[in-house]
Amino acid sequence: MADLDALDPAQRAAAESIGGPVAILAGAGTGKTRTLTHRIAHGIATGKVTGSRTMALTFTTRAAGELRSRLRALGAGDVHARTFHSAALAQLSFFWPQVVGGSAPRIVESKAQLIAEAAAAVGVRADQATIRDLAAEIEWRKVSDLGLEEWAASGRRVAGVADRDVVRIQQIYEDLKDDRRRLDLEDVLLATAGMLASERGVLRAVREQYRTFIIDEYQDVSPIQHRLLSLWVGDRRDVCVVGDANQTIYSFAGASAEYLLRFAREYPGAEVHTLDRSYRSTTSVIDVANRIVKGQRGAVILKPGAALPDRGAPLELRAHATEREEALAIAQAVKSDLASGIPSNEIAVLVRLNAQVPLIEAALRSAAVAVTVRGDARYWEQPHVREAVVHLVAARRTVDPKQPTIDAVRGVLAGLGWAPGEPAEDLPAAAKERWAALDTIYRMADVDYAYGRFIDELLERQSRGDDPVEGDVTVATIHSSKGLEWDSVHIAGLSEGLLPVSYATTPAEIEEERRLLYVAVTRARRRLRMSWARRGSASGPERERSRFLDEVADLASQPGQVPS
Repeated sequence: MADLDALDPAQRAAAESIGGPVAILAGAGTGKTRTLTHRIAHGIATGKVTGSRTMALTFTTRAAGELRSRLRALGAGDVHARTFHSAALAQLSFFWPQVVGGSAPRIVESKAQLIAEAAAAVGVRADQATIRDLAAEIEWRKVSDLGLEEWAASGRRVAGVADRDVVRIQQIYEDLKDDRRRLDLEDVLLATAGMLASERGVLRAVREQYRTFIIDEYQDVSPIQHRLLSLWVGDRRDVCVVGDANQTIYSFAGASAEYLLRFAREYPGAEVHTLDRSYRSTTSVIDVANRIVKGQRGAVILKPGAALPDRGAPLELRAHATEREEALAIAQAVKSDLASGIPSNEIAVLVRLNAQVPLIEAALRSAAVAVTVRGDARYWEQPHVREAVVHLVAARRTVDPKQPTIDAVRGVLAGLGWAPGEPAEDLPAAAKERWAALDTIYRMADVDYAYGRFIDELLERQSRGDDPVEGDVTVATIHSSKGLEWDSVHIAGLSEGLLPVSYATTPAEIEEERRLLYVAVTRARRRLRMSWARRGSASGPERERSRFLDEVADLASQPGQVPS
């Protein structure tokens, strides 16, 4: 049974609110996952909730894995903790043979090939960037629960492609999928919602199976996910949502905090609890975070959640002549962190764009700092990693139990083109990335136990979305840092055009950039540094510092170092 005495008063009040609609507004570092899992375990222990009839939903495999692990530790391991996609796919796969007949269509590995075929059919020459933009529009349309005509009326555009051609490409893309009996990931949500809405027997069965719903990161829910959830819940009221409007950073992908902010209107009589005591960050970091979101709609203003020996290191702000000088200065600051005793895996450098990563990574490596790069693409989602896992699992049947695990893994990876030793310098970048990903698996296999156990652990890490970070300093985009935290965080590139990014032009887009900075700041526990460069290169045009820095500059230890 969950020990509610371990929770603070606000957390405990939220955990004890069982049986009705509940919204928990949880600021960064305020213990939302702890509260959520204790609430579920408490409901089960008191007999108010049945674990096997409870669905806990979130948005990433990593977060779902974390929920499962914590629930198991609290004796609530029979709760179904899943992503929206995995829950929908399980239902679609189960009911498809009954409703349609035969097995459900397969999921496409990538939209790119089908989009390229569709573009060619329309007579559009699409390079990789255009295909990526077209894929983003297809995904946005579907998660926004819009048809093609509604998309055409939305005013959205794809650079370099006529509007009528974008519509035709999307229609041909859908036709190609249908002809080949394929679904994309967004179709899984749409098809499941369609099946539930049209098949009363399926709807009854699902509602009989699941009586209680808990949704984490509710600020990230999209219109199609909200419609699917509404079908699952029906007219029942045992639903709890947890989220933070300050951390809505996926609006470009269809996410909307509106569902969180209007929850009490959607469910009249709902309880609303606020968690505002941050147990992650020092007061100095909290002050910066609060300045950034002060006055924003739905903002949770944080309070220190635990007595700290001092306020923590004050914010450091620095201006540099060029991006190269900024990167070199960050490398030296990281070395200073290491010299002060901060472990390397407790240090991160965060940036707005993937394009900013190589310069910072090179500066760190030149300073003899070991680096792990986290981009927007998660490790386990890479096609060559998924392929390797499939082959490693298949080899389980033939591997000699007495053979050292690392030797067995070496043999499997060699069959996929991996070889020990650093790759040749003239190897294409994509081939180097593939080698590095496979080499990570090889290094993970350096264990003193049997191959079968290694495979079990590998699959568990994959299901949790647990990226294999080897204790190095992290360089990451802000988007990919969400859900993580470090003792020392360096935020680079705080200039106009980078943060806020140049293509953020509307008030709503600028506010999303503000929330991105809030997410970056609240990744820091004890030390926070921000920097910007007046120019990209020595001969480049001048830049202005980010407008967001004006709001926090007076909190810096040496504000004179940051001229406007």
